[in-house]
Amino acid sequence: MNAPAVYPLTLFYDAGCPVCALEMDHLRERDRSGRLVFVDIAAPGFDPAPYGVSLADMNAEIHGLCADGRLTRGVAVLRLAYDAVGLGWVLRPTGWPWARPLFDRAYRVFARHRQLISRVAAPLIHGLRQARARQTAKRMRACRDGACRMPQG
Repeated sequence: MNAPAVYPLTLFYDAGCPVCALEMDHLRERDRSGRLVFVDIAAPGFDPAPYGVSLADMNAEIHGLCADGRLTRGVAVLRLAYDAVGLGWVLRPTGWPWARPLFDRAYRVFARHRQLISRVAAPLIHGLRQARARQTAKRMRACRDGACRMPQG
């Protein structure tokens, strides 16, 4: 029996949320196989209707659309995304049957308060984004002979 097709996985996230944007930037940078598609639900003209959910639903927690058409949400989406970029081990404990309810509840609390968390964490988020930009610039300066190699890590 064939497993359901997961990838490409479309991630519906709020780019206006600094914590969310930071996480998606992290995933985007690591997605060297092109297994993830990123859709900003805060972008003008975004319409959630084709996915059978409201914008309020999508704002309440991250949603993901699997390649086979299944819509999933919450921590399950993050597990799939982390698997896609080779970091599945990081979130694997969130899927253990005895731990899943705890992580799901914790994520819902985070999602409900993500804007406040973003405001409080703004200096840290800004610093992380600047550090990442410096690292990218440093790697780009390593270009030679018109060909750039972006080293891992």
